Amino acid sequence: MEPDRSQPTIGQLRGSQLVQQAFAYWFTDHGHVRSPFPAYVQDELKELSVLAFADWIRRLGPQAQKELNDEAALQKFEELLFREATRLVRTPDELITLRLPFLPRIGDGIDGGGIEGRSGGNVVRKRTLVTEGKDEFMEVEAENLATGRMWRTRFGLP
Repeated sequence: MEPDRSQPTIGQLRGSQLVQQAFAYWFTDHGHVRSPFPAYVQDELKELSVLAFADWIRRLGPQAQKELNDEAALQKFEELLFREATRLVRTPDELITLRLPFLPRIGDGIDGGGIEGRSGGNVVRKRTLVTEGKDEFMEVEAENLATGRMWRTRFGLP
């Protein structure tokens, strides 16, 4: 049986501009965006995400393959990249970072505002996800650098 020439090979996908740009964006820090992917997963993650993407493309029907545009393909690839990463990370906190990559992380400095006991510099020491009914929250425990006092806050998640 002859291979289907209309579908890209693993090598073509691996070297494609779409895949390479996604890796370049998500595996480096730039501006306000920090990579949510620990360095120790990145090499294996590259391969697993490309294989998952190839499998997804292979499962599309011929008409869907014709209609697939770059934006939809990139969105799906990034979804698969994050999904595959959840299988590789080692800690619950790394899972939180993958799920919520733009929120404060352990070790991040945060401003306590004018709240007594929190003013000045603070550092996130712990964070957990809490579910109450249908609502989900991130609970953050921080240390005030001036006093050493620990304090907690929580906020709703989208």
